[in-house]
Amino acid sequence: MKHLILTAILLANPVASFADDFKVGDLVIEHPVARATTAMAMTGAGYFVIMNNGTEDDRLVEITANFPRVMMHDTKTDDGIATMFHIEDGVAVPAGGTVTFEPGSKHVMFMGLNGDPFEIGEEIPATMNFEKAGELDIVFVVEEM
Repeated sequence: MKHLILTAILLANPVASFADDFKVGDLVIEHPVARATTAMAMTGAGYFVIMNNGTEDDRLVEITANFPRVMMHDTKTDDGIATMFHIEDGVAVPAGGTVTFEPGSKHVMFMGLNGDPFEIGEEIPATMNFEKAGELDIVFVVEEM
């Protein structure tokens, strides 16, 4: 009976389970999310997963949004100390592969919040630029930290 009810809910609202995925060419961007920030924060972070369902490699060259600076960062740990660094030449997205932007790893930094914090439920429009697939407009939805 539980399966019947769940199936009925999904059939009644088929967009619900895929509402936060975006697609360009063979690339699928799953669940772009930004984390809520404090009122004094000057930066915010964004995360997502890129799946390349194609047979050709691609590269995420940049992400743009309406902030003074938007950068892709990665994190490395040396002697127990984690540091962030700017990814200058983009991120490879291998054919048939997945790239994950997540806390403690690759992530997007939105810089210059200037007293305008990310609030739960807020939507942040952005554009991803891929070397082969081209541009893709996405929306980061702000969730709890």
